[in-house]
Amino acid sequence: MSLAQGPHSLQALKARYGERHRWLLLMSVMLGSMAAVMSSTIMNVAIPDMSQHFTLGQSRVQWVTSGFMVAMTVSMLTTPWLLSRYGYRRVYEVCMWLLLGGGVVGGFANDFPLVMAARVAEGLAAGVVQPIPAIIILRAFAPEEQGRASGLFGMGVVLAPAIGPSIGGVLVDVFGWRSIFFMVVPLAMVALWLSRRYVPTTAPGGVQADAGSPGLDWIGLALASASTLMLLNGLVQLRGDDDTVAVVLLALAGVGMAVFVAWQRHLLQPGRRARRHASRSASRQPTRGPLMNLRVFGHRNFAMGSLVSFTYGIALFGSTYLLPVYMQMGLGLSPSYIGAALLPAGILLAVTIAVVGRLSNRFPPAYWVSWGLAMLALSFALMPLVHPAAGLALLWILVILGRIGLGFILPSLNLGALRGLPKDLIPQASSVIGFVRMLGGAAGVSICAIVLEWRLAAQAASSPLSRGVGLRAFNETFVFLAVITALALLAAWKMGDAGAAPHKE
Repeated sequence: MSLAQGPHSLQALKARYGERHRWLLLMSVMLGSMAAVMSSTIMNVAIPDMSQHFTLGQSRVQWVTSGFMVAMTVSMLTTPWLLSRYGYRRVYEVCMWLLLGGGVVGGFANDFPLVMAARVAEGLAAGVVQPIPAIIILRAFAPEEQGRASGLFGMGVVLAPAIGPSIGGVLVDVFGWRSIFFMVVPLAMVALWLSRRYVPTTAPGGVQADAGSPGLDWIGLALASASTLMLLNGLVQLRGDDDTVAVVLLALAGVGMAVFVAWQRHLLQPGRRARRHASRSASRQPTRGPLMNLRVFGHRNFAMGSLVSFTYGIALFGSTYLLPVYMQMGLGLSPSYIGAALLPAGILLAVTIAVVGRLSNRFPPAYWVSWGLAMLALSFALMPLVHPAAGLALLWILVILGRIGLGFILPSLNLGALRGLPKDLIPQASSVIGFVRMLGGAAGVSICAIVLEWRLAAQAASSPLSRGVGLRAFNETFVFLAVITALALLAAWKMGDAGAAPHKE
C-alpha cells in the first residue's frame, strides 16, 4: 500500500478524525513552531551572561543569534523540496529531533564552538518548520476560515516569546545561561508525540511523498548559503577596524546573490527544463528544480508582501535583539525584571492576534498590515522620550503599543502575500517569503549592533564624560528602526487584496 493510501496518509487521517483533523494538524505543527520561535528569540536574554562566561566581545557572542538566523534563513528554501520528497511527518519529526538535540547539547556544552554548532542545528530545524503552517492554512482551510486559523496559530506561536523571556530571565539569574537551551526540550518532545497522531506521512496536497521527485538544487543552496554568510560577515566586519574586508565581503555577497538569481532563472527556462527532463528520464535520474521559483514575484501582492516582509524582518528581529540589551545595559534592569515586565505585553500580543485573525475577513490584509506597521514605527520613534529618572511607565506603554502593532501584522502578512497564488506555487511562495523575512531579520540584528556601536563611539568621542552617552546611542538606534519600519508602509499600501484564495485540498 502506498503512503498516499496508508493508515497515516492525509486521506486516512481525514477519514479517522473528520473535519476537526485540519485543526488538530494545525495545533500539532503550531507546537513545533512554538519550539522553533522560542529557540530563535529566548537566547537574547542570555547574551550578556554568555559573553562573560566565555570572555567574548559583543561581536563574537552575537553570532549565537546571527549563526542561528543564517541557518534558519537558508534552510527555509529547502522546505518545499523536503516535503515533496519525504512528506510532512518525516520532515517535521527530524526537525523536532534536531531542536531537541540542539537544546541538550548546547545546555551541556563547555566550549563556545559546540554552543555554536548546537545553535546552527536548531536554526536548520527552525527554518524548515516555519513555512509548513502557512502551507497547511492556505491549502487545508476554506478562504473564510483562513483568518481564524492564522489568528489561532499566531496566538499560540507568540505565546512562546511572550512567556519565554519571563521564565528565561528568572532561569538566567538563578541557573545561568545553560538553562535557556533546555527550555525548548519539553516542547519538542510533546510535538514529536503529537506528530505520530495527527501529522500525515504524505506530501502537500495529500499525494504520496516521491523519492523520485526533482532533485535538490545544491548549486542554488550553496550560492544562497555563501551569499548570506558573506553578507552577515561583511556587516560584522563593518564594526571592526578594517573596512576593506567588509567592502570585499559585501561586494562578494552582492555578486553571489546576482549569480543565484541568474541560476534560478536558468533552471526555469522551459526549453532547457524539457531537454534536461528527457535526458534524466532516459538515465532514470531525478530532474533538478529551482530552489527558489522566481515566478512567485510575478504576482504583485507577493512582490509587495516580500518587500514588507524584508523590512519588517529588520525591525522585528533587530528590536528583539536590541530591547533586552537596552534594558540591561542602558537602563540597568535585571534579566528577571525584564522578563516579568514584558510578560503582559506578550500576552496582549497573543490576544490581539486572535482578535485580528477573526476580523481579518472584514478588511483587506493590507489594511491590518499598514496599521500594524504604523503602530510599530511609532513605538520605536517615541522611545527617546523614555528616561529612568522619570520612571518606566512610558517604556511599558511603548512596548505594548509595538506588540499590538505586531498583532495586526502577523496574521495578515502571509495571507495578503500568498492569497490568490496558484495552488502549486503556495509551498514555494511560503518558503520564499519566510526566507526574505529571515534575511531581513538576520541582517537587522547585525545592522542594529552596527548602528548602536557607531553611535556609542561617536557620542563618547564628542562627550566623553557624559553619563547619558549610552542611553542616547540606544535611542538613536530605535529612531533608525522607526524609519526602517515606516518605509515598509510604502509597500504595504500597494499590497491589495487578490480576491480569490486557493481551494481546499
